[in-house]
Amino acid sequence: MLFKLDLVTGLMLLCLPLVLSAGSAETLIMPGKVIEGHARYEKKCDSCHLRFHKGAQAMLCLECHDKVAADIRQRKGFHGKSRKVRNNQCRTCHTEHIGRQGDIVKLDKRNFDHRHTDFVLRGRHRRLECKACHRPGEKYRNAAVACDACHRKDDTHKQRLGRKCQRCHNERGWKSTSFDHDKTRFKLRGKHQKIDCESCHANARYKHTPQRCVACHQLNDVHQGKLGRDCKTCHSSKAWNRLLFDHDRETDFPLTGRHKRLRCKDCHVNDPRDKKLATACVACHKADDKHHGDFGDKCGKCHRTKKWSEITFSHDRQTRFALTGRHAKADCTDCHKKKLFEVKTSRQCYACHRLDDKHRGSQGRQCDKCHTAQGWRSGVKLDHGLTRFPLIGLHKVVACRECHSSARYTDARMECIGCHRNKDIHKLKLGTFCEQCHTPNGWRIWKFNHDRQTRFPLQGAHARLNCLACHRKPVRRKRPLISQNCESCHAKDDPHDGKFGAACGRCHTVSSFKDVRL
Repeated sequence: MLFKLDLVTGLMLLCLPLVLSAGSAETLIMPGKVIEGHARYEKKCDSCHLRFHKGAQAMLCLECHDKVAADIRQRKGFHGKSRKVRNNQCRTCHTEHIGRQGDIVKLDKRNFDHRHTDFVLRGRHRRLECKACHRPGEKYRNAAVACDACHRKDDTHKQRLGRKCQRCHNERGWKSTSFDHDKTRFKLRGKHQKIDCESCHANARYKHTPQRCVACHQLNDVHQGKLGRDCKTCHSSKAWNRLLFDHDRETDFPLTGRHKRLRCKDCHVNDPRDKKLATACVACHKADDKHHGDFGDKCGKCHRTKKWSEITFSHDRQTRFALTGRHAKADCTDCHKKKLFEVKTSRQCYACHRLDDKHRGSQGRQCDKCHTAQGWRSGVKLDHGLTRFPLIGLHKVVACRECHSSARYTDARMECIGCHRNKDIHKLKLGTFCEQCHTPNGWRIWKFNHDRQTRFPLQGAHARLNCLACHRKPVRRKRPLISQNCESCHAKDDPHDGKFGAACGRCHTVSSFKDVRL
């Protein structure tokens, strides 16, 4: 017995080099053939096994089966959703070395729970056989989940509605639809909820169905397109005759007065989309404009929609020129003779009353300094104290025409001699500046101090002389200058015949010629 054991051992030792040359040592202890799918790895044990590390086998499996590894990481598919798979080694379910024809999947089709996949079976799908969706020879994971993959021939829409059949249909059957039209861009409201799908979707054509009202209701348009194609602006889906359009809230032109009684087509002659309807009054009422456009196109500033004759414009509140006196009775065209908004109307009196100015511009253009709007002659006010010639004394009671011979007024002279030349008893011998001696209170009220106001004080016999005794010739100066030498007046009184010179004051005094000092 011992000899036989040694013989067997010896034979094994002799054959060992031959075995090692044909394959790895692990093949000697391999429990059996691998399946047909793994046959090419049969002699490469390290493809599935790691020496002395049994737990690494699952890692090597997933390196080859990368799609399964991705499912486990992402927790989708059968391997990703099953907790049993995630927590165990691959060999727990898939036993190898069971021969070329061995089944390592061991799928129990009758008891398989499809909820552990990405496609839960519901409705009629539960009654189908596996091969109805999983074609023979293909991996189970490759089965398509899109409806049209299996039901393309059943699609009566011919893919015109896309491939997401589940948006309308469910697993209970094709005719059992659960489509919510409100989730589309066209929610069904009013009478739209009661009509059949074919009324809008002819020939089961659902995609690119027009959503504009006119697409279906063009024949119902009594406006014949003149008010545009956006019917929902005025109408609702409840009924055509139920109008929702509120002209006051939804436009910039509220309907008031007589506008409320007009028909839409009275103003909207054309399609609003092609030509925006002007809201200016003159757009419709140009023929009614009696001002012929001179007052602009903003009729609403003066007129109201109730009637043309009702004018509400207040010149006092709405302008900077209040109408008072005769201005309140004047017609608009009396002042506004040109286009109102092109030519600015002047507020100066002279702009309108140039021809009425009897002063011919001599008093300036501010007529309101003297006159009022009540009339040219009514309530004339003039403060002569603000002029260059304030009226004082007897000048206050003198009539204007006494000084102002014409309405120009500025031609009146301000010097006394201008008015009082005929009353000058001095005959111009004392000059033309009467105010040096006289006052406006009267001719006889006068005061002149020859000592202070001249360079020739009157002393002695000179103090008793009349002014005209020295001032004998007419002059036109402010101060009538005469010579201050004695001989200019006393040449005839000189008994010396000028032999003693002209300086009489060396010997004589102003008291008397006979009063001589030596």
